Amino acid sequence: MNCPIHQESKMSIGILGSGALGSNVARALANKGVSAIIANRSGPESLSARVKELGPTITAGTLEQAAQADIVLVAVPWVAIESLLASLPAWNNRIVIDGTNPVLFLDPNSAEAKDPTNPLAAYGIKAIDLDGKSSSSVVRDLVPGARLVKAFNHLDVAVLPEPDVSGGKRTLFYSGDDLAAKAEVRNLLEACGYFAVDLGSLDTGGRLMELPFGALATHNFIKI
Repeated sequence: MNCPIHQESKMSIGILGSGALGSNVARALANKGVSAIIANRSGPESLSARVKELGPTITAGTLEQAAQADIVLVAVPWVAIESLLASLPAWNNRIVIDGTNPVLFLDPNSAEAKDPTNPLAAYGIKAIDLDGKSSSSVVRDLVPGARLVKAFNHLDVAVLPEPDVSGGKRTLFYSGDDLAAKAEVRNLLEACGYFAVDLGSLDTGGRLMELPFGALATHNFIKI
């Protein structure tokens, strides 16, 4: 059965990035019959096996094609954000979902992965210093003309395709400054089976849900 966002709003969805986050969000959408286009730097041909596995509602495209959707999820590593977003056309008031976190993923065989001064080394990550800024404020400056909402970033990506758990719905936080954009993102989250919770503005809610130090980061709440 197709879900409400596909039937009613007819808003198209693009996913920039086909790694763990992008692929698992695509899987969550596919599980509910929501159509989306997924893209990476390597081109659509590199995603043929992935889209075959995900099913007919998920198609592969170029980054430019995915970025032209009504709702666009940014699902790339933090270090790739600036160069990726700089290469895309104007946003023209479309909705951008920031699914990123300001962390560097470490090579497990590198010296950094064994750095005793990094409290996150055991988790394979290193926090990126943003000089006191929230990651949302940084991304907001990189997408002029877009309506930015933060979502999909605070949980282990492996659980995203499983919104129904323990007899309840998995909680997914979101935040943003544009009420209409947040309403559309909420519709998307609920259509895919999550219990969506609004954390307020980007500057307030974004910090709460931001990995690695946000107060609500990694908390896996279930609405019974």
